[in-house]
Amino acid sequence: MVGIVLISHSSGLAEGAAELAGQIAGGARVVAAGGTDDGRLGTSTDRITAAIAAADAGDGVLLLPDLGSSVLSALSLLDDLDPDPDAKRLRIADAPFVEGAVAAAVAASTGLDLAAVARAAEEARDARKL
Repeated sequence: MVGIVLISHSSGLAEGAAELAGQIAGGARVVAAGGTDDGRLGTSTDRITAAIAAADAGDGVLLLPDLGSSVLSALSLLDDLDPDPDAKRLRIADAPFVEGAVAAAVAASTGLDLAAVARAAEEARDARKL
């Protein structure tokens, strides 16, 4: 199953979104990587790396950042952790954080591959609420 890592500046936001996505898509591997090691707002590459390891069940891991430096942190880790572009073990989704997390988790829970899970997250951008 594809794993999902939610990267946020806020540990509370990442944990809450992971809880929501995990409850909606039972069985999905959704791991939060939010905040800094000392509890402040920000991102931590160590936390992201640990979350990737926790989410990885062998079918790849989708990274879903919230904004700004979380995107840059995720991009920098791609080069370090997935140096072979043909392997495509890690992927970043350009998607809304909460809606994308839920859509990705549902897709992952049905056994879709990494590309399809990423697509589901990115297509959530078009979901209307009203």
